[in-house]
Amino acid sequence: MNTTLMKEKNLVLPTYLIPLFQKYRLNLIESLIFLYLWNNQEETFDISKVGKTLKLKDEEILNAFNSLMSKKLINLKTIKDILGKRSEIVDFTNALEDLNLDYQKEEKKLEETEIYSAFEHEFARTISPMEYEIIHAWLDKGFSEELILGALKEAIYNGVTSLRYIDKILYEWQKKGYKSMKDVETFHTTLKQEETKELFDYNWLEDNEE
Repeated sequence: MNTTLMKEKNLVLPTYLIPLFQKYRLNLIESLIFLYLWNNQEETFDISKVGKTLKLKDEEILNAFNSLMSKKLINLKTIKDILGKRSEIVDFTNALEDLNLDYQKEEKKLEETEIYSAFEHEFARTISPMEYEIIHAWLDKGFSEELILGALKEAIYNGVTSLRYIDKILYEWQKKGYKSMKDVETFHTTLKQEETKELFDYNWLEDNEE
């Protein structure tokens, strides 16, 4: 094989882009164009350079580029150099936001899986479909995983394995404005300090005189 060909720059395909290509149903040329631009971010878009690297015709490049633009995966951004000369680079803001959104969804699924496992571990049994829906509803209503697991530990500490009991704990914490277990711990610490202060401030001599 010609060693000159082997020295040519390779296109790198990060695996996290594959679901994005599938989601937007990119064809081969669209995928190649996106990949080339992704690998060369911050460079001025040069159709002749793209064609030379990918061995594609100008028409093929423009059609694929316009398709990527219409799908809002890329955009053209005008920049100025220090001399005020304008040039256009490809902006990936929409694609990055899309990737981040998908990542957050995957993270949420993983968190939910872990939280269900935590309940099953503490209850020493498989949770029922109804219990699954209740836990899912807590997450949908904005209760953090940390707060839910904290309420679970509170219930187990009190010897109770009931979602109704945990539900009451969560809503009591919500009424008090707790957003994390740190808020809960701060409240209990403050409460203990006040109780200790009241104990030391109590006039035991006067109580005995009575």
